[in-house]
Amino acid sequence: MKKIILLSFAALSFAGYAQTTTPTTPAAPAEKEWDASIYGFIRTDYIWDTRKSAQVREYNLNLYPLDEVLDPNGEDLNDAGASNFLSIVSRLGVKAKGPNVWGAKVSGTLEGDFFGNTEASIGLFRLRHAYVNLDWSKTSVTMGQTWYPTFIPEVFPGVANFSTGILFNPFGWASQVRIKQNFTKELSFAVTAYKEREFTTQTATGGTQNSASINSSVPTVHGQLQFKNTHWIAGLGAEFKSLQPLTESGGKVSDEKANSTSFVGYLKYSNDKFHVKAYGITGTDMANLVMLGGFVGYTAPGEVEKYEVSKTTSFWVDIAGNGKKIAPGLFFGYTKNDGVDKNGLAVGETVKYYMRGVSGTRVIDNVMRVSGRVDFKHNKFRITPELEYTAATWGDLNSNANATADLNQKDVANFRAMISCAYSF
Repeated sequence: MKKIILLSFAALSFAGYAQTTTPTTPAAPAEKEWDASIYGFIRTDYIWDTRKSAQVREYNLNLYPLDEVLDPNGEDLNDAGASNFLSIVSRLGVKAKGPNVWGAKVSGTLEGDFFGNTEASIGLFRLRHAYVNLDWSKTSVTMGQTWYPTFIPEVFPGVANFSTGILFNPFGWASQVRIKQNFTKELSFAVTAYKEREFTTQTATGGTQNSASINSSVPTVHGQLQFKNTHWIAGLGAEFKSLQPLTESGGKVSDEKANSTSFVGYLKYSNDKFHVKAYGITGTDMANLVMLGGFVGYTAPGEVEKYEVSKTTSFWVDIAGNGKKIAPGLFFGYTKNDGVDKNGLAVGETVKYYMRGVSGTRVIDNVMRVSGRVDFKHNKFRITPELEYTAATWGDLNSNANATADLNQKDVANFRAMISCAYSF
């Protein structure tokens, strides 16, 4: 009997020991119904230029070198250097997500920087992104302000300059609605309807900022096919835009439009050691993308102003290393002003140029840029020195009033040296 009692006690003790020592798998934490995170960076740019340029925000962003302007002694007034230190591109953003909406995962982004909207507002907080995304398994809908559809977040120049390739690569944000359909894991098609806001087309005399877009009842429509896998990204896109610069011209009702189209193609290859990006775009009236061109207004006696859109072609290539600590990079870009479809003025007809790249009686024919950089990275801190050479060819606006530079061409160039320092969080 004693043996039985002892054996029973031992068995109970072993069972209790096993229960206390057997590891248990902790339950997975429940996914948060609501979540938000803050991100951004603190950045300072140190800049030196050899020539005056068309620029934005106290020379933080340079577009193209200014044309030669001679003083009474034959000296070029624009052949003068400049330098500046700025922290205005420092950025702050919030990403948020919440409960599903109609079966879709919902997320939102609100982001800004201190670049300002004008030279007068430099240093003030500026809205960049403000959008909500609804994501089903194969379909997603984006509503709000985010990148122009011609700006590809995965395929843009990795230059140190805050320009991100501006003048060669489209740039800017617009309030929009975008519907994206995934056909497979690799192939998708997106349709976007948007209205210009942050960067706009040129304003006709008598109009106001964004009036050309607001006056038009038709939003700009863009369609884009994209292929994406582990190493490759490739895409093709097309866009149609119809602007109405004025509703009143010369005291008369006007419904004249500036209709334009553009086409874009891009490619990226990336592996563990390096990546290569290439991009090309051609089209008309692309001033809202911070590129050359716009539209030209022609007014005959007793008639309202009518418009022709100017054509611009641009391409660029960017090659860079994917090193975790040191990553060199090289950029080349070229853009060309191809003018408008116009061959001379009628008797009494006048012309006005609502274009980026026109100064008085002179106009840009083409702009070329080459730059080299090296990213030095450690944890969340980065220092990037960069050397950049930008050359432009200016010429006289010809008598055919087609916005091309055929006579008295002059080449000018600016050399920029800069160091960008940024701490991300």
